[in-house]
Amino acid sequence: MGAVMYRRKSRLVYYSKRYKKHITVPYGYPSDGATGAIDIDSNGWWVHDVLCDKGVFDDGTPCTNWQASTILSDILREEGRWVRAIYWWPFTYLFGGGECRKN
Repeated sequence: MGAVMYRRKSRLVYYSKRYKKHITVPYGYPSDGATGAIDIDSNGWWVHDVLCDKGVFDDGTPCTNWQASTILSDILREEGRWVRAIYWWPFTYLFGGGECRKN
């Protein structure tokens, strides 16, 4: 993660219907935004940051880089950001992942 530019102003709990897992972004969580892309008002990069920083879902099971990128894409689709949902997936998979790359 780059320089902290944002801090989460409220707690966010996201449930992935695809993987049947929860991901919590706590209040005050630091983020550099959409690393390598233009920052947009989205829950996607918050959830992706938490997964990549920790490498696990809330229940402690490992999250793979594939899953983290797919969850980001799912969130973007849910938010109506269809184009970003398509092209952010390969970039986050190839160049991101953090701790998820180890799983």
